[in-house]
Amino acid sequence: MKREHKVGALVAVAVVGLVWWLSRGKPGSIEVEPEGTATVTTSATGAPTLQIVLPPSAPVTALSDAGVPEVKTAGLEVARFGWGSGPGNLGRSRPDEANPEAPMSLTTDAQGQVWILDQVNDRLVKLDRNGKLLGTVPVPLQAAQEVAISADGTALVMDRLVDKSVAVIGPDGKPKGELPILGKGLEEGGASTGLFTDGKDVYVEREHGDSVRIGSTSGEANKDRPEVPGRPASDGRTYLTASISDPAAGVVLVTAIDRETKQHRFTSQVSTGQSVVALNALDTDHSGIIYLGTVVEQPGSTPDAPKFGVTLICLDPLDGHPLGQARWPANATPEETFRELTVLPGGGVLFLERTETGSRVMRYGCGS
Repeated sequence: MKREHKVGALVAVAVVGLVWWLSRGKPGSIEVEPEGTATVTTSATGAPTLQIVLPPSAPVTALSDAGVPEVKTAGLEVARFGWGSGPGNLGRSRPDEANPEAPMSLTTDAQGQVWILDQVNDRLVKLDRNGKLLGTVPVPLQAAQEVAISADGTALVMDRLVDKSVAVIGPDGKPKGELPILGKGLEEGGASTGLFTDGKDVYVEREHGDSVRIGSTSGEANKDRPEVPGRPASDGRTYLTASISDPAAGVVLVTAIDRETKQHRFTSQVSTGQSVVALNALDTDHSGIIYLGTVVEQPGSTPDAPKFGVTLICLDPLDGHPLGQARWPANATPEETFRELTVLPGGGVLFLERTETGSRVMRYGCGS
């Protein structure tokens, strides 16, 4: 029954394809006007709301003009899995009348250990930083799509479609409760586009813009559900938002806000030089370097045979200028995923690569 509920929900609202984030317009409460400044204001609900006003002549930084060379890399294999339900496998589902699924999400904890949401097998798979299997943790939700790990090792798993809640699982693997997603600031489960933890606080991002604090890692729901202007980044100092402002030209708008003061730090417009069809990562490492993952259409694509790649861009935490980039092939199999790219605490990213025979956790860096 659990699998039947999951398939039905995903058929109704899911997008089959490469990545979870298909934001092409303005994220959340960010407004881009013809001219002016950038400020953080207070909305009618008392939430800090970012309003970005860019002049018509706001510069767009092309990676080639910034002196950032294109680096195509094979990456470093961290772990390899076959498809299945046993040890050393990850689940894959290809039903006749529903969307195909593969592991929905992966993330890392403060120690650099890797967590993969293997929702087809109703479990979390935990690896050490070198890819060795440490164990599995049961997932008590029907249609889990996203996972985040707090500093104390508490696992947070989000089901935005069926249970519409975030399961809180202690470091011992035992459930500590569930936090409802729906409520003030989030009226639809499908509007939940990310799950984040900041200390003991648990946030759900709304439509790639502001984030709502729904509760704590103790499993206690927050009745007031305050909002912050963006997603809490892993450096503990920044809120981030991003959107595709010009898909054909490959221009992406990235905004950073200081978490302590709520002051606008910068808004940077970066061009990949190729058409951007989706974003698949936005976070910092612990030093503050910003990692922006983009899915781009590669040369030689046709409407009948599109070819896609991943371009990873690293941005300076102070002003957003490009520091480096790396490119590799995008996943080409049809399974739906929510987050296939995650930033490592010490720098670099992990990418969950899918093939017909299995999957690999690959490590990449900007320029290496």
